[in-house]
Amino acid sequence: NRLVGRAVCRPARLDAADPVTTETLLRGHHAAVSCVPWFLNGVVAQAAVQARVHFCDLGGNTEMVERELAMHPEASARGVSLIPDCGLAPGLGNTLAAHAIESFDAEVSVHIRCGGLPVDPKPPLNYMLVFSIHGLINEYTGEAEFLRGGSLVRVPTLGEPEELDFGSLGRLEAAVTSGGTSTAPKTFMPGGKVRDYDYKTLRYAGHWPRIRTLDELGLLDAKPVALGAAKIRPRDLTAACLIPRLTMPDGKDLVVLRVWAEGMKGGRRRRVQYDVLEYGDPATGFTAMERTTAFPAALVAHMMARGETMRGAIPLETSVPAGPHIDRLRGWGIGIAVTESPA
Repeated sequence: NRLVGRAVCRPARLDAADPVTTETLLRGHHAAVSCVPWFLNGVVAQAAVQARVHFCDLGGNTEMVERELAMHPEASARGVSLIPDCGLAPGLGNTLAAHAIESFDAEVSVHIRCGGLPVDPKPPLNYMLVFSIHGLINEYTGEAEFLRGGSLVRVPTLGEPEELDFGSLGRLEAAVTSGGTSTAPKTFMPGGKVRDYDYKTLRYAGHWPRIRTLDELGLLDAKPVALGAAKIRPRDLTAACLIPRLTMPDGKDLVVLRVWAEGMKGGRRRRVQYDVLEYGDPATGFTAMERTTAFPAALVAHMMARGETMRGAIPLETSVPAGPHIDRLRGWGIGIAVTESPA
């Protein structure tokens, strides 16, 4: 909304759940970036295909992404590029993972850890909303899909806690969340080169036990429960309670992303690690989450508009060249540090 009124922005209001009005708005444009909540991406993607407009989104729910990828025949026939999962995680994390995988010969294990955090955490959750509450609850529920030992496995969310040291940030806690790997485990499984591929979300200490309590009490459930004469979904009530408590208009955020991979290279076992630590940009007013989510998606949209992407509905990890994408992000001010060492 801060861009409204500037030459780069012409606002319009519509119901993104209405395919007809969405198609009408999209028609005549070169490319579209969908930043709506994940459950609306299927409608907007279909509208883009009908309007013959290239389309990318921020993903977040693997089942929805697979529905979008099923549009491949129609998108290809209409000359449209449709690429989900182009934000931060899923998105940049998987692009860095793909770049790492390219550098190895065999026996690759990939691990992605990412979090959007407040610079000044406040109890009890030590968290602030940096994107849709609906997307957040979606990530905290269900199962994640990983590669382990070369096989696809489904892992319950909020489990497998671990601690990692991030230098000046101190130690952060990671736990399994859904959607971060998206289609990458299925993409990289054939051939056996990639043995392991997983994703966990980073938070300050104390966050995960409290979220597990909400989950164990059923407060993140999607199944409606009776409340007097009404039926409500517990997660909707939880969202309504959390939004005012986690919304911090003057709060500053940061994004931390670490991707590391180990594998065989030239007959030796090697390790490569990518680190991103971003803060908000006071010159533009963009938050850390806005920069690290929107910039990768905008770059994909640029590629689409220039005709640099394949036609059809194709996963990010096979449709966007990782090296050039990383170089362009660096040119846009996103710092990506890479270190290599023996494993």
